[in-house]
Amino acid sequence: MENYNQTSTDFILLGLFPPSSIGLFYFTLIVLIFLMALFGNLSMILLIFLDNHLQRPMYFLLSQLSLMDLTYRSTIVPKMAYSFVFGNKCISFIGCGVQSFFFLTMAGAEGLLLASMAYDRYVAICFPLHYSIRISRRLCVLRVIGSWIIGSVNSCAHTTYALHIPYCQSRTINHFFCDVPAMLTLACIDTWIYEYTVFVSTSLFLLLPFIGIACSYGCVLLAVYHMNSAEGKKKAYSTCSTHLTVVTFYYAPFVYTYLRPRFLRTPTEDKTLAVFYTILTPMLNPLIYSLRNKEVMGALRRVTEKICSAKL
Repeated sequence: MENYNQTSTDFILLGLFPPSSIGLFYFTLIVLIFLMALFGNLSMILLIFLDNHLQRPMYFLLSQLSLMDLTYRSTIVPKMAYSFVFGNKCISFIGCGVQSFFFLTMAGAEGLLLASMAYDRYVAICFPLHYSIRISRRLCVLRVIGSWIIGSVNSCAHTTYALHIPYCQSRTINHFFCDVPAMLTLACIDTWIYEYTVFVSTSLFLLLPFIGIACSYGCVLLAVYHMNSAEGKKKAYSTCSTHLTVVTFYYAPFVYTYLRPRFLRTPTEDKTLAVFYTILTPMLNPLIYSLRNKEVMGALRRVTEKICSAKL
């Protein structure tokens, strides 16, 4: 019994980079990427809110994606940066639970939201005359609320379990945030039943939505193939390929990490894959989904002109 420690002592996060010059270089790069993602997502939320031309279902979903990205990454990167700069790798028991809760909530909600966005594009391209019937602002709001609620319920279940299992004397988590599977390696009990629930959750929140997204874009590409306009084909292919690239960057590392049995996983590989869905994807989302969009750039120009004229 001496190996059990159920008191609310701190965990220790080993972090992503070693305290060296190479580590400092990568840390600086990650912070710059985070700031770019922060600026890009904040800009998208404000732009969609301020410009009347973007008050449409598609852009409402984009604003929610940006909001989720902001919340998602803000629970991870600031703590990682603080630990690296000040050398304080400790995180409280409750703090670890809060970080895990928000991470899992955003991960599940964003996975469902990306599926809704893919369906929106599928209806817009394949059934343009039915778009206003199938897609409405009210329906989008309900989908977003549903994504948040389902994601939070799933997260609450996983976080509650992680905080109630007995941990051994070692509280060192070989990760840069409180990832529940990484925490389970410290447990003093057999967690195979819980690992099965992780497999089920990953399948429901990530694998099935990714299959749905792939099918939606497959139908879109098939519809584009039958277009008569060569310019329209080129534009649609470019848009679909970039969207699928970002979606793959988000889903593939997640699915690969969480669907593998524990004995096939290594901490270094898990941390490397986590960089894709926690840091890189939120930087790419504003670029791929928004800043390459002519309507968004037009809205940016209008809002900028309005602000400049107001100052004058």
